[in-house]
Amino acid sequence: MAKVKPAFVEFIEEALIPVGARGKSMFGGWGMYVQDRMMGLIVEDVLYLKADAENVGMFQTANLEPFTYEGKDKLVQMSYYRAPEDLLEDWQALEPWVMGAIAASHRQKKPAKKSKG
Repeated sequence: MAKVKPAFVEFIEEALIPVGARGKSMFGGWGMYVQDRMMGLIVEDVLYLKADAENVGMFQTANLEPFTYEGKDKLVQMSYYRAPEDLLEDWQALEPWVMGAIAASHRQKKPAKKSKG
């Protein structure tokens, strides 16, 4: 997996200023977080947004592909879809996509914290 350019992460953080998204480095990519929930993923200088049953149709209608990676024996598809690149500099157009991703991140069950003992 190619590294993500810091300038691209900064660009995305600036694009998402209205929701206060912040990037966190992880596994060669970056997770984009709002209110401690991962709502986006940056891999190889591409932004992917969280999707679930309620907002995935937007991505599919726009022919935006999901993030996939090669697992041990098969291709693994995650619940993040490519953001529409032509909207990244237009918050009004990007807002419904981002708000849908944030909502999807809140609908996802948060994993239980492991006990220390």
